[in-house]
Amino acid sequence: MPHTAVDHRSLFIGGEWVAPHSTTRISVRSANTGEIIGGVPSADQSDIYRAVAAARRAFDDPTGWSTWAPSERTAVLARFAEALDRRADLMAETISVQNGMPIFLSKLTDSRFASQLLSYYAALAESGDDEEMRASSSGGRTLVRKVAVGVVAAIVPWNFPNIMAALKYAPAFAAGCTVVIKPSPETVLDAILVAEAAAEAGFPPGVINIVSGGAQTGIDLVEHPDVDKVSFTGSTATGRAIGEISGRLLRPVTLELGGKSAAIILDDANLDMAAIGAQFVPALFANNGQTCFLTSRVLAPRSRYDEVVDVVTRVARSLRVGDSLDPQTQIGPLVSERQRNRVEALITGAIADGARLTAGGGRPAGQEAGWFVEPTVLADVDNASEIAQEEIFGPVVTITPYDDDDHAVRLANDSHYGLAGSIWTTHHSRGIAIAKRLVTGTVGINGYEADVFSPTTMIKASGIGVKFGPEALASYQRYQSVYL
Repeated sequence: MPHTAVDHRSLFIGGEWVAPHSTTRISVRSANTGEIIGGVPSADQSDIYRAVAAARRAFDDPTGWSTWAPSERTAVLARFAEALDRRADLMAETISVQNGMPIFLSKLTDSRFASQLLSYYAALAESGDDEEMRASSSGGRTLVRKVAVGVVAAIVPWNFPNIMAALKYAPAFAAGCTVVIKPSPETVLDAILVAEAAAEAGFPPGVINIVSGGAQTGIDLVEHPDVDKVSFTGSTATGRAIGEISGRLLRPVTLELGGKSAAIILDDANLDMAAIGAQFVPALFANNGQTCFLTSRVLAPRSRYDEVVDVVTRVARSLRVGDSLDPQTQIGPLVSERQRNRVEALITGAIADGARLTAGGGRPAGQEAGWFVEPTVLADVDNASEIAQEEIFGPVVTITPYDDDDHAVRLANDSHYGLAGSIWTTHHSRGIAIAKRLVTGTVGINGYEADVFSPTTMIKASGIGVKFGPEALASYQRYQSVYL
């Protein structure tokens, strides 16, 4: 698929490929070359209404998906997971050519994680108890039920499109919900593979629907009165707009938004790259910096400040930049020309504000085509500056000095965001003590790797709600009490 232009003409609605009402098209470009590699229909409002209507019928069916026993749903989800795994290599290539993710990373994570999430949430749902009898306050009994929330609108970002879609549909399907998925316009070709796998798995008609489109398509989906919950991952600005609409409609919403997480290097940290490099590099530069949880705002103790600057600078200079489909590439291109221009503007502004450039800062030699930016390190950054406060979504790390642990905590918490963080120390107890003081949903000690079994909570401008763990499954359920 990534090597041959894809001219796709249909939308996946009601369990089948259907012709769109809209004549508008989305063109997809290679992040490596800027060349058009495919196109898909852009759904209009009538297409969205068809998709939501199909999901509504499937959910309201008195013998439909939401009424099935968890074990029955598990059988379909297992077939879906197997169908996705059969497409894993092609999925990895398709994702990497669209958004610039290095192929080693897409093969390791984004192309294979969906099947793991499906298996995990199917097992959770099957092992759980959806009904509980309780003694009531009046002396009688109350039947407390967990019920699927209904039709879910799942709006997916471009940076980890397969994982982020699965983080929404896996718990939703396991809970008994039906779903309308809208992929990002930058990464719509991999969604075709998801639809093909869903058709192969044998979902009942309308349980899964995939409609491509831009901002207006998303608005039409979010505003539809028959949508019972919205799950969105993307920018904070768009998340605020979705939150306002959902609030007006009194409808639950999960919003995973931006991040500007801090990596606190304690004065006792081991900075030997031979020992910590496998954890340090992805925590700062994963997916070309196009990752919301990156701890790319490095806070360094003044007592070791020059050493930290030197280590981070050497790491950045050592990273191999190249075509995202090259297995040796560590840093690929950014997703689009617009994104590259934004990153370059932030770097230029930071230098004008007094930041010291120690690595990168421009476009790599020999990469005239595509949307490449060198791995960049900016030292002596004021924590109040734009480059330290705004999410960059590019391979850019800032370094800011601090005086003591209390100062480091204040700087880390001095952010609009609250998604993640990391602490680097040779004493876990000290790291945990500092982690408990950080106003953020997750913290990694000597690395950062999300745990599927434990909740990630979005707070502050990083969003609302939870992903991962049993808590995410619960977010696609509501309670009903029957007084007996």
